[in-house]
Amino acid sequence: MQTSKRHQSELKKLRSQIEMFELILDSIHNGVMVTDADGYITHFNKPYGQFLGLDPQTQIGKHCTAAVENSRMHIVAQTGKPEINLSHRIKGQDMVVQRIPIWKDGRVIAVFGQVTFKDVRDVGRLAKKLSLLESKVKLYEQELINLRSTRYTLDSIIGNSRSIKQLKKEALNASTNQFPVLISGESGTGKELFAQAIHHASPRKIYPFVRINCAAIPRDLLESELFGYEKGAFTGAKSKGKPGKFDLAHQGTIFLDEIGDLPLDMQPKLLRVLEDKEFERVGGTSIVQSDFRLIAATNQNLEEMIQQGKFRKDLFYRLNVIHLDVKPLRRRRSDIIPIARHLLSSLAQEAALSKVKLAKDAQDALKHYDWPGNVRELSNVLERAMSSLAGEIVDLQDLPFYLQHARTEAISDRGSSLREMQARSEKEAIQRALQEASYNKARAARLLGIHRTLLYKKLKKYGLSASVA
Repeated sequence: MQTSKRHQSELKKLRSQIEMFELILDSIHNGVMVTDADGYITHFNKPYGQFLGLDPQTQIGKHCTAAVENSRMHIVAQTGKPEINLSHRIKGQDMVVQRIPIWKDGRVIAVFGQVTFKDVRDVGRLAKKLSLLESKVKLYEQELINLRSTRYTLDSIIGNSRSIKQLKKEALNASTNQFPVLISGESGTGKELFAQAIHHASPRKIYPFVRINCAAIPRDLLESELFGYEKGAFTGAKSKGKPGKFDLAHQGTIFLDEIGDLPLDMQPKLLRVLEDKEFERVGGTSIVQSDFRLIAATNQNLEEMIQQGKFRKDLFYRLNVIHLDVKPLRRRRSDIIPIARHLLSSLAQEAALSKVKLAKDAQDALKHYDWPGNVRELSNVLERAMSSLAGEIVDLQDLPFYLQHARTEAISDRGSSLREMQARSEKEAIQRALQEASYNKARAARLLGIHRTLLYKKLKKYGLSASVA
């Protein structure tokens, strides 16, 4: 009695499973047919019957070739080789089908066949849709690059000198990996331009390029700027808190300019973030993780700062994995005129003017000046020349007074050492800028094309007064 009930229960369960399998088979949108190892039909779903105009139930037990023209189900059963996405012509219409052998104990026991496309032309239409989607993705990716990323690429770096060509190669190599990069060079040499170019050439280019100047942010606010803060972390904090630069740089690049001005007590915190890629917000207790690539820049000699106890040795070694040293313009004078022409072209385009040229005497003056402010100062000089330019040629008289006499001074200084010439030229340029700016330090720094913090350092170095005598 109990055995009979158990058999009835198992039979009921089996019927329920078979019914479920049949419902699943009939719910498949496209046609499905299953044959045994000899090619005789064991399953034939309703959508396939509707498509072929056949009664699914009456097809069971028939050989596949009797039910479906050009069928190859029995051949797949013999060869055991699947046929995926092949063309199959039925009733004068080309379809796309797949035939998959079903194996058990090392032999084929059945073949599963399915129509994937009822009309082969659907494949073409799908391919067109995919192609359109791919082009849209590329368009959106380019827009993301333009909106979220950088202005400068490696092509933006102008110069014919051996040093600049080598530096561009090193920057391109750096873009292929994720190691930290330290860019050194005097103020105005284009360190950020190299940082942006590395980011733009890297796989992270569609993600943010986040800049922060360590010298421009007050010491008390630097930690919250870098790591963010939770709500109520301190007086004046936003009610909802604020993400930090490392938050914003997730999957992208963070560029720490003037890293030499990072306060000593902040350096171990930065070191931990670089090593662990995680940090805590100010006033927070939870760990925040960020996948970023770090590029740092400095116009200071960090190794000397280490000896003076102003910069941590372990942080320096963590930053200085890939080192790019951007030479000043006075050490690559062959780049001065190509850069000047490029800047003039950009300025003329912005002002909707025709092409502006440099006269020979103006080129000589530019080449013989030492450019203490480097490319930034050169750009400033050309902007000032363009602002008062009457024609389409920049002549010697269109340049600032001190540049007009640069060549003469260079000839008279041949007996001096390079270091003395550089110091004298730099000091005189600062004095003239202060005079032109009526001793307004911020304006004088802009005229020189350098940061105001650097101007303060130069004033101290040369013992110059920032006020009217």
